[in-house]
Amino acid sequence: MSTTVDARLERNAVGLAPTLFQSITHMAPAAAVAFSIIVGVPYAGGSIPLAVLLALVACLLVAISIGQLARHLPSAGGLYTFSSRGLGKYVGFLVAWGFMMAEPIVAPLLYLIFGNELAANLNSHFGWPLWLWAPSAVLAGLIVWFLTYRGIRLSTEAGVALGAFEIVVFLALALTLIAAAGGNNTASVFAPNTGNQHGLGSVFPGMIFAILAFIGFEASAPLGEEARDPRRTIPRAVILSCVLIGVFYLICYYAASVYFGPNNMAAKFTTYNSGDPWSGLAQKVWGPGIILVILAVLNSAIANSNAGVNAATRVGYSLARIGLLPRAFARVHPTFKTPYIAIHVQSIGGIILAVGLGAIAGEPRPLNAFALLGTLATIIVVSIYILTNLSNLAFYWREHRGEFNWLLNGIVPIVGSLIFLPALVAAFGINFLGLGIQALTAPSNLAPIIIGIWMLIGVLALIYFSMRRPERIAETGKVFLDEPEAKDPHGGWGIP
Repeated sequence: MSTTVDARLERNAVGLAPTLFQSITHMAPAAAVAFSIIVGVPYAGGSIPLAVLLALVACLLVAISIGQLARHLPSAGGLYTFSSRGLGKYVGFLVAWGFMMAEPIVAPLLYLIFGNELAANLNSHFGWPLWLWAPSAVLAGLIVWFLTYRGIRLSTEAGVALGAFEIVVFLALALTLIAAAGGNNTASVFAPNTGNQHGLGSVFPGMIFAILAFIGFEASAPLGEEARDPRRTIPRAVILSCVLIGVFYLICYYAASVYFGPNNMAAKFTTYNSGDPWSGLAQKVWGPGIILVILAVLNSAIANSNAGVNAATRVGYSLARIGLLPRAFARVHPTFKTPYIAIHVQSIGGIILAVGLGAIAGEPRPLNAFALLGTLATIIVVSIYILTNLSNLAFYWREHRGEFNWLLNGIVPIVGSLIFLPALVAAFGINFLGLGIQALTAPSNLAPIIIGIWMLIGVLALIYFSMRRPERIAETGKVFLDEPEAKDPHGGWGIP
């Protein structure tokens, strides 16, 4: 095989549907319903649909901001490019630094879900040992490694098929539950004080994990250099994925709440059916049809981690291209046109992190590890979402004043940022306005400390590059889409 490697990704490789499902599968609709949002149920109780609705509104507003920015800045750098152009290169660098912690842990999160779901069902139905979650997680990692290495076309086409299956199964189950609830259907689940202790003080912590379920609607943005007509395709994919899956989440958690009983949700839902409540609900209303739900969750975990690796490696590629990561990460496979070194590192590291963290976490091991990684990702990504909103306002005001729209570039980013703030503050366990917010339980409460250490290292790296290689920081705001192809005989961008 030739050692000369094309230094850019494949242009015009994917259309709207694969790009849309890159975002949809990154949100892992079935796995998010089964595992992400339920972590918020002990906080919000019967008001969990309200927490989901607030998360939908907040994420939809930032999706509009991302769409506005992607019209002018289609880049594999995604959100860090937006922040660099809107709020300045130093903010762009720190967003990239935060993103490179949050996005690479998405795949390990889903390897843990895959391992937990498969091992739990093998245990309950066949008596197989629960420790099989670990080799199951490794299996998920190997499948995703293959899909993402072999090319963006194969990877995103697999995402379309996988994503469609999980959505159909869970939507059908939700509609069955709503019908079975009969006269117990109620709008009270959209009130703040249904089946919880502190009203909004309980809803906002629940909203943290509802937002976790939405993380990924922006995952099509890093495909800005591989999508056809990216200035139209990326905005559409980001906004459509947020709306469609947000409505899907609302239907699912409305169904679960009215069927299970809003006042029972906080105390009993997460422990129902040995910690796998959605399989238990399916067993009650579908009987043998439970197998479809199990397959949908396993499928969702693969689809989500597949999309997560795509997003993380494209951002890693873009940072290596400008010299902020080792230049080997910018190498593109001559046949598959994928950033294959970045994919290898992400895949190996993701498998090690999932199995290693799961092994040292307390019982239940994979779920506790999931809760910690999920809280880490949510805090970082919510912070980035707020900065993206502000970048929308600043970018149009400074660079495209003639196109500035007071609704899309003014009100939307401001209101969107304000809606995110209560969940972000709650993630740090800060009780404000006397709402009764309490600290998150272990090990999730370690997330702010870990993030603080990571960002401190990022600030030190920023100081180093500012003093030694300031031009590299400046390039965080550069759009490479329209530039001619570059080659480097050593496989990178020739950055010393």
